[in-house]
Amino acid sequence: MDVLSSLAHRPYLLPAGRWRMAQRWNDLLFAHWPIAPEAMARLVPAGLEVDSFDGWAWVGVVPFWMDRVRTRAFGQRCVTVPSTGEFCELNLRTYVRSRITGLRGVYFFSLDAASALAVAGARALFHLPYFPASMQREISADGAIEYMSRRLMTRESVRFEANYRGLGEVAGPSVDGTLEYFLTERYCLFTPHGGRVLVGHIHHPPWPLERAEAEIRVNELPAAHGIALPERAPVLHFARELSVYIWSLREDR
Repeated sequence: MDVLSSLAHRPYLLPAGRWRMAQRWNDLLFAHWPIAPEAMARLVPAGLEVDSFDGWAWVGVVPFWMDRVRTRAFGQRCVTVPSTGEFCELNLRTYVRSRITGLRGVYFFSLDAASALAVAGARALFHLPYFPASMQREISADGAIEYMSRRLMTRESVRFEANYRGLGEVAGPSVDGTLEYFLTERYCLFTPHGGRVLVGHIHHPPWPLERAEAEIRVNELPAAHGIALPERAPVLHFARELSVYIWSLREDR
């Protein structure tokens, strides 16, 4: 399937111009917890407002690994990014709306990655809060994923350890108006830079979500960024792989 020609599921048109980066994301766990909107509102930058579902803001921890990383050199020729053939990444995120355009997207509190080049490049090109981390993943015979991450070059301990797997039975694309759709079908990200909010548009097929099970043994990411998780089990989803295209940042206007 040509990902860039499959557009009917998108909530708005593709942005003008060529995409800047392409990636494939693999073995993703989506672990989400509800948070009081007023508590989350204190943590997102001016220009953005909390997007809520059923009266709650949501915070997500998303471990995965990526490969097939490509970029357009000087905006034209597509090349493979050296030393980023395959590496783990771990995101802490919430969901927001632009106060200017009304677009709904993702706001990242942190992105830990096991590639120093990816960390440096993402900070320079996309102004995202990437951190270097020591990360490991192992896949057992039954498909369970053992995933461990420890942030480097930081005073406080920021670790994540979990065992998770998908349970099969992809039901088809999520339906607008459901929690699954709200948490995953996002086609832009926002990041503050130089006193402005920038938006980066992305494109991908609908998420092929599965039910999931997980044992999260250590999760220090939320507390490291001022978020207190509720005393309840997270909402879990799993996706085996997804091809993603990312456009250069532009001012949100």
